[in-house]
Amino acid sequence: MKAELIIKSKLLYLIANIKMMKKMPFKLIMRSMLLIGAAFIFHGFALHSRSKLTVKVTNIDNTNGVIEIGLYNDKEAFPTPNKQYKKVRKKIFSNKLVYTFDDLPHGKYAIAIYHDENKDNKCNRNLFGVPTEAYAFSRNFRPWLSAPDFNDCSVGVYKDKTITIKMVY
Repeated sequence: MKAELIIKSKLLYLIANIKMMKKMPFKLIMRSMLLIGAAFIFHGFALHSRSKLTVKVTNIDNTNGVIEIGLYNDKEAFPTPNKQYKKVRKKIFSNKLVYTFDDLPHGKYAIAIYHDENKDNKCNRNLFGVPTEAYAFSRNFRPWLSAPDFNDCSVGVYKDKTITIKMVY
């Protein structure tokens, strides 16, 4: 952010002093513009960096229903259903499943997974709120008596990354 402010202030200074630029040597003007342009290009690449997150789900007990993978980038939303950044539901063909989230902006993410065996589009729970369908969280975090916190499950995605998550039955 500091570099961006410096670049913007230099650009504004140059624009504000256009009359002065007419008196400056051509080489100095071109060198300044080249540096400012290079800084904007470099800064743009840094802002728009994207990566892939591959999720390997293991220990799937059976092929009934589907696996729902919820990807969260907001600690306030995690792990609330229907507040995911991205969500995917995949048919199960074996005791493992692999899915890749493409084109993710660099940052921290947390994953909540459940095995929707009866395909009712929700993670069924008992009277105490404990899931009756298999579930799992990134970093293989196992919550005790409450829903997990985003920080307990978050993983940094700053380059292509693969994580493995084991289902809990």
